[in-house]
Amino acid sequence: MPSVKYSIELSSSDKTTLRNIVTKGNSPAKAILRANILLASDKANKKHMTVAETAVAFSTSPTTVQNVRTAYANNGLQVAIQRKKRITPPVPPKITGDVEAHIVAMACGNPPKGYHRWSVRLIAEKCVELNYVESISHMTVSRILKKTNLSLT
Repeated sequence: MPSVKYSIELSSSDKTTLRNIVTKGNSPAKAILRANILLASDKANKKHMTVAETAVAFSTSPTTVQNVRTAYANNGLQVAIQRKKRITPPVPPKITGDVEAHIVAMACGNPPKGYHRWSVRLIAEKCVELNYVESISHMTVSRILKKTNLSLT
């Protein structure tokens, strides 16, 4: 028989909160799944399920069930149900609003001497030359201009 690492015993207020999450249906799907896992894992429940049974019943992995149970036992209901918020974005944005403003202003201005009009490649080269950014793709310039409904034709 497998060892039980965390025995889940829900309080009446936790049960009420979990039942509301499941029955009202206005919570994210993962929150509803996690609420169902906790309700099924409750020792006070007559139909108490093991980790494997819960995983099969809710079409998820035993690891997910164990992670939810562990989060509830260690940190409480809110941490076990809600998604962990990311502290910082995975990659900071390379192009800021300031750079976008420079690109739009450049596209609206007169082209350099020797050119009849601006091209996205020319704008990209000029942004690097003026040290607005270290490097920028002509496609990025094109997306910025498209977003602001500007065209170079």
